[in-house]
Amino acid sequence: MKTSHALLLALATASFAACARTPDAGRAAQMRAELHKRFGAADIDVDGRLTRDEARGKMPWVYRNFDAMDSARAGSVTIQQIEAYAMTQQRGTRQR
Repeated sequence: MKTSHALLLALATASFAACARTPDAGRAAQMRAELHKRFGAADIDVDGRLTRDEARGKMPWVYRNFDAMDSARAGSVTIQQIEAYAMTQQRGTRQR
C-alpha cells in the first residue's frame, strides 16, 4: 500500500468519531474496519500490540509516528492508542 494511501486511511480513521454522528457513518465504520484489518495483519505475534518492527512494513504511518503513540515507552502500541493519536492529530488540524 502506498504511503499516501496509508496516510489517507489514518486520517479517515481519525474522523471516525465525528463521522459516526453524520449520515456518512457507514463510511466511517468501513474505515475503522479497514484499520482493524490492517492492524491484525501487522500484529504478527497476535498479542494485540504492534511493535515498531511489526508496524514498519504494514502500517507506515504508525511506524513514522510510533514514538508519539507509545507515550508510555512500552515498546508497543495498541489499536486504541493508534485511534486516539489519529483523533488528536485530526483535532489539531481542524483548529489551525
